Amino acid sequence: MISRHTHSGLLWIDLESPNRDEVKSIAQEFGLDRFVAEELLIPSLRPRAEFHGTYCYVILHFPAMKHSRKSREQEVDFVIGKDFIITTHYETVDPLHKFSKVFDMNAVLPDRPLGENAGYIFFSMLKVLYKGIDHEVDMVRRDCTAIEEHIFAGEEINMVAAISRSARDLLNMRQIVEPHRDVLHALETDGPAFFGPDFAPYLRAMSNEYYRVHNHIMRQTESLHELRETNNSMLTTKQNETIKVLTIMAFVTFPLSLIVAIFSMDAKHTPIVGTEYDFWVILGIMGCAALIMLAYFKHKNWL
Repeated sequence: MISRHTHSGLLWIDLESPNRDEVKSIAQEFGLDRFVAEELLIPSLRPRAEFHGTYCYVILHFPAMKHSRKSREQEVDFVIGKDFIITTHYETVDPLHKFSKVFDMNAVLPDRPLGENAGYIFFSMLKVLYKGIDHEVDMVRRDCTAIEEHIFAGEEINMVAAISRSARDLLNMRQIVEPHRDVLHALETDGPAFFGPDFAPYLRAMSNEYYRVHNHIMRQTESLHELRETNNSMLTTKQNETIKVLTIMAFVTFPLSLIVAIFSMDAKHTPIVGTEYDFWVILGIMGCAALIMLAYFKHKNWL
């Protein structure tokens, strides 16, 4: 599907899941290289930036988990010329959809220009796309807040899987976003010669947006790491308490079992056994031994 948007002499063409005929017509209209046209048809594995004389070709991947609650990536290809920009993606990208509404609104309001060349459109798009990543990280942050509440509510065991899911989402975001650094560095180095020296501050601002988002992900990763450590500590403490109780029970019951075993021996002159109230006497001895051991444990602060 091809969507065309214009504003102040700048043209934005958006291709969503394009077929071969659509890509061929766009390639012929804007003189795109055959290899670039082929790349627009299928997803690419790695982000990169290339300069082809009259246009710049950029491939970037962005994390998306808003609807499925499972981290995945969406690819957006940018072909940036002097007065046009072409975007290609293979499914609906929510930030781009929102940007199209803003772009059309700016077209209605001529006193709000986007810039003198298509590079300014690319800059605005990238800001919106990075803002979308911020929303994804905020979703994980809200999950972490809920996890923290459950941890201190005594649900440490159930939170192990929840922490692992959030850690997986943050790791996937980081792996998707980190290759942007090299792409933006290439644009910052070679971009001023293509877009003009006045555009250099905007190229630096793109890199700053990347580092801001990357730092946001890393801060949330550190917070989640602390939550994992807290959860593990509380799990270990709970397990230690259980082991301590079982150990004390074993220490208490072992001497009592020994006493029972001694008095049940088939000996000729077993003391107490055979006398009046011998059962109750033996039971009393066992009770006194248990009380003495419990008092000793209490004195040692083992209970």
